[in-house]
Amino acid sequence: MTAKNYHMEQSVKNTQRIKALLRELPPVCSDYFRSISQTTSSLTRLAYAYDLRLFFQYLCDERITFANSKPELMAVEEFGSITARDIEGFQEYLLQYARSNHAIGSEDNSPTFVQNKEAGIMRKLCSIRSLFEYLFKNEMISANISTLVSLPKRKEKPILFLEQREAQEMIDAVLTGEGLSGKQQSYLHTTRKRDLAILMLFLGTGVRVSELVGIDLSDVDFANNAFMVVRKGGNQTILYYSNQVKIALLEYLSEREKTTPLTGHENAFFLSLQKRRMTVRAVENMVKKYASIAAPLKKKISPHKLRSTFGTNLYQETGDIYLVADALGHADVNTTRRHYAAMTDSRKREAAKRIILPDATQNRNLNE
Repeated sequence: MTAKNYHMEQSVKNTQRIKALLRELPPVCSDYFRSISQTTSSLTRLAYAYDLRLFFQYLCDERITFANSKPELMAVEEFGSITARDIEGFQEYLLQYARSNHAIGSEDNSPTFVQNKEAGIMRKLCSIRSLFEYLFKNEMISANISTLVSLPKRKEKPILFLEQREAQEMIDAVLTGEGLSGKQQSYLHTTRKRDLAILMLFLGTGVRVSELVGIDLSDVDFANNAFMVVRKGGNQTILYYSNQVKIALLEYLSEREKTTPLTGHENAFFLSLQKRRMTVRAVENMVKKYASIAAPLKKKISPHKLRSTFGTNLYQETGDIYLVADALGHADVNTTRRHYAAMTDSRKREAAKRIILPDATQNRNLNE
């Protein structure tokens, strides 16, 4: 299973989920998803499908106008009855709503309360806007009322990353096992080299977790300290790593070669204890385990935060925002600039402090 086939397999799974969700959506949504299939990834479309299912369920459950409707039976003519107020009501609903555990495969039927923050609400409203834009463009509705609803303002959050000392302590936790529970330590002799290689790869290249789990044996070029990944949108690119990362990868590979993977996982570079390709969730849990030892007050350290650590270190060393954008695979440098604006301001403040100016105090002794 090559890296390309791994991502193709994920795309197929996502497409199957979308098809299942379409059975719970108005029939016109099938045409909509077909129209965006060439310009969006399967993961993006899957997110849209979940968002739209929640929106139409809300209309039928909470709005009197649609009380006698079911999402899967809604004709396109009914879309004309949806108002900006309905969408605003949905926006408020997203602040906290009850979701049945039965709907997500649990035997416990008690509801789980879900709370959306600005980013989650914005994404769901953007999903609705995209659908309404399609309907309006194809003259299925007379007006795109979704544009009348303002998107929430996103609060810029400081970048959460590991300081150099914290990154070292995280690596030390892998090397020594200090801070791990007895059960965790019992597995460490089997996973130490793998975990070390993964963490060094995150810190040394800024690779995304979805890209990391897709790496195959044939994707790594040790002669040139390089490896190939499939980025968002399916584009392939080559990332480079340092000799320190190379050593960690080679040490893991020497152990990896002693393992016989399960059928279909023979080419996966990183294997789980079950001899399968590691999943995103498994890598996330592994990072959280070690990061909680190194930085206990930073509760949300994830693979993405290790990616931020790489980006922060690279920017602090070079001051080159374009280099950071290219290394992180950002299509728009403004995305990178927005994330690292705080550091840019910090550098400006430091520059202001270093400038030597004439003494302008009025009470100084001019005869000195």
